[in-house]
Amino acid sequence: MEEKKPSLLKNVVTVLISIAIAGVFLWVALRGLDFDKIKLSLRKANYLWVLFAAVFGVSAYIFRAVRWNLLLEPMGYKISNSNSLWSLSFGYLMNLTIPRSGEVARSTALYGVEKVPVDKSFGTIILERVVDLVCMGIFALLALVFKYDALIAFYKSATQQKKQTQPQSDSNTIYIILGCIVLVLILFFIFRKSLQKLSIYNKMINFGKGIFEGLKSILNLRQKGKFIILTAGIWICYFFASYLVCFALPETSNFTPADGCFILVVGTLGMIIPASGGIGAFNLAMKFGFTALFISMGKDAVEGGELGLAYSFITLPLQIIIMLVMGLISIPMLAKNRKI
Repeated sequence: MEEKKPSLLKNVVTVLISIAIAGVFLWVALRGLDFDKIKLSLRKANYLWVLFAAVFGVSAYIFRAVRWNLLLEPMGYKISNSNSLWSLSFGYLMNLTIPRSGEVARSTALYGVEKVPVDKSFGTIILERVVDLVCMGIFALLALVFKYDALIAFYKSATQQKKQTQPQSDSNTIYIILGCIVLVLILFFIFRKSLQKLSIYNKMINFGKGIFEGLKSILNLRQKGKFIILTAGIWICYFFASYLVCFALPETSNFTPADGCFILVVGTLGMIIPASGGIGAFNLAMKFGFTALFISMGKDAVEGGELGLAYSFITLPLQIIIMLVMGLISIPMLAKNRKI
């Protein structure tokens, strides 16, 4: 019992910090706007479009689950698509509690039903993140080409807000981090022979090797074409899941696919911040994003911010509901398929 207390305390502190981050971002997002106008926009919304967006949101889960199988296959593991889907869903559910805990939870859940070593499946998840980063870069490039003015306006809004909320930011932080990394490397090479005698060191090395093997799996893919198609399918689903919600609001129903591409990029940036469920960070990103779009269109910036928040109050709950529903379903399904 004594060993679990530090871990429990750490988890509680992590959750509290993520909630605090979410609260700060949400307060900044709502500050200075007319919330009555936001509520009016929400009442006028056509939620049939939100339902269509939900279909694409769930489809992304399915495509990602099938693609995960392709990454595990070169290492000799052929798992069922259903176990892949439920492990994935359980991981997303855990992200709602402790940010960034879903990757480990996903690998652990898969081990329970398919006995795939955690280190190897975790390596493929890291690889997925690299592939997602490349896809995100493609959408960012498209946004840069077609919505350059909006991107510049978004950057100015974000940096101006950062100056207001963090006037004494430390510009030397990056050098401190790099110095710590160099110091750790120096100490490692000095004491590496002593470290090799420790069991925990060998466990970490073996875990690292497993991750590396997972990362190498993309080089040995047997169905590269299918992998590319599934990856494209995932991000097309992400695009429509975010873009279709624009049609739910009368004021944004004339947004173009280029606008949708811009919104996807901005929203993804908002979800990167480790706030609980993306709350606050995503809302603030949408406020800035829609403000930037309206400025680039020659429209009122304040109205854009209000509509951005209205959009976020539809899209973010939709994402959370999908995570909750899929995640809660995954618990009994994983328990049913668990291998002893």
